Amino acid sequence: MEADLSDPDVLSDRKRYQAVLRDYAFLKKLDSAWVMYQLAVDDGSDAQLIAESEHELLSSLLPPDPLEARNAVMEIRAGTGGEEAALFAGDLFRMYSRYCESRGWKVSVMHSNATSLDGYKEIVFTAVGEGAYGRFRFESGGHRVQRVPETEQQGRIHTSAATVVVFPEADEEDDIDIPEKDIRIDLFCAGGAGGQHVNKTESAVRMTHIPTGLVAVCQDERSQIRNREKCLATLKARVLDFRRRQEEEKLGASRLTLRGSGDRSERIRTYNFPQNRMTDHRIDLTLYSLDRIIDGEMDPLLDALAKNDLDERISRALS
Repeated sequence: MEADLSDPDVLSDRKRYQAVLRDYAFLKKLDSAWVMYQLAVDDGSDAQLIAESEHELLSSLLPPDPLEARNAVMEIRAGTGGEEAALFAGDLFRMYSRYCESRGWKVSVMHSNATSLDGYKEIVFTAVGEGAYGRFRFESGGHRVQRVPETEQQGRIHTSAATVVVFPEADEEDDIDIPEKDIRIDLFCAGGAGGQHVNKTESAVRMTHIPTGLVAVCQDERSQIRNREKCLATLKARVLDFRRRQEEEKLGASRLTLRGSGDRSERIRTYNFPQNRMTDHRIDLTLYSLDRIIDGEMDPLLDALAKNDLDERISRALS
């Protein structure tokens, strides 16, 4: 593979080069894990160190998901709870945005429907950075918040909700070709909170994939051409995720446990502000650091989700 990576024929074929590069990185990680495991055994290390080395070796044997390295397309929608739910959707968007900022990733808003109190009825954005999808892929599902709303006069705790959907951005190597006849395009004026128009020209674009009914909207750019490009990219990502789901159903394969079915009614997490508590119900994880998590310090949460998924994949592979 090292020879292939310096082969002009491979270098000139981007798709083949990316495939070889992924396989090479997989084998290098496996080789390193094997060496460390052998050293631990040969040195007579304690049982805990050997067990850790063995776990690392087993995890290195699992084939990587090539989509993990991609950008993530994320959609947040306010659920039950009225204006408070919209405010919570805004909090979630800012949480993800701050986390992206801490990793040097760019957030690009595709479409949003803002409310007058800095909330969102809906917002769709792309997290642009190496490994963004792999990091956020377990965020899909229902998010519930418990707190005293700003508009509450008697200090009562209210419960409201928002939903999050995450899917990988489509890439050239996916070869997703959507014929023009399969797309309905609607143009409209981009609007802001309170019905105010960002501009008075029909620069916003809505694309509907007729065969599946999937919809993508982009109004972030003032240029209709740029909005068309970004909208088509989002639509392709939705079609890619739709096709992956279909293939998994045909093969009878279940999706990754934590990634879930994408069912928006599936409650995955509760944010309790009075107790400064965040609970992820899928892995029975409770952290009393909600103030830091909501401010973008998500690594303890995301690390735990990734570790649990890895442990389950190892367990399935050994069974």
